[in-house]
Amino acid sequence: MKNRLVSVIIPTKNSAKTMDLCLKSIVKQSYSNIEIVVVDGYSDDITPDITEKYNANYIACDSERCTARNLGAEQSKGDFLCFIDSDMELERSVIEECITKMRDNDISSVIIPEISVGEGFWTNCKALERSCYIGDDTIEAARFFRREVFDEIHGYDENLISGEDWDLSQRAKATGGKCVRISSLIRHHEGKLSLLKTMKKKFYYSHFIKNYMIKNPQMAKKQLTFIRPAYIRNWKRLIRHPILTVGFMFMKTCEFAAAGVGIVLVRINDE
Repeated sequence: MKNRLVSVIIPTKNSAKTMDLCLKSIVKQSYSNIEIVVVDGYSDDITPDITEKYNANYIACDSERCTARNLGAEQSKGDFLCFIDSDMELERSVIEECITKMRDNDISSVIIPEISVGEGFWTNCKALERSCYIGDDTIEAARFFRREVFDEIHGYDENLISGEDWDLSQRAKATGGKCVRISSLIRHHEGKLSLLKTMKKKFYYSHFIKNYMIKNPQMAKKQLTFIRPAYIRNWKRLIRHPILTVGFMFMKTCEFAAAGVGIVLVRINDE
């Protein structure tokens, strides 16, 4: 198991701000047999130059995230596949812990807990929200897979622009394999998050969430609610940070409003 190759696949586009941090965290992993595959959407910043510095396998492809990830998997050689984003940084033992879990042949996928880091009030609100999801099966999605499982389920569903991570995790579980967690973390660098930026993001993804809801109706009911059970389970953490909690709930309200407008516009266009 120690010599099995792990392919870390990263879709990018103009990711120079965080790319170096991301790649550095991969080459510094305590597990060394790692191949880095970058699928880049023709960046016009120095993302390709940074990628070359780390001797990564570089693939140019202007596509949505699912297609880029599938292409990266197709052109990779690893026995295991790990999918991360370019604004993510891995703690040093992430890959080693995933490999250790995979010694159990019944395990098909691994969840790597994720925390948000960055600057400013709204980033701190997002960090508080994300901290509630650690350990929540309905919200956390697997990022580390056995190659044979990923191939068996034909990778990411390229018809999904949002909810694709949840969908892939559920299909991996449906093969009969277990999904487990490790304790090492992914640090998701949000930068200085603005309320408008997060609303625009939800508005964009709301245009495509219908496909996920049709495909996974029962899970979507649990995942796309305003008050998630994770908030109630973590009520002690929330009351310890009353100002951030108020900000986080306000942010969620604005995100829901933006997503709602997007969904309504899609329905109007469909009629």
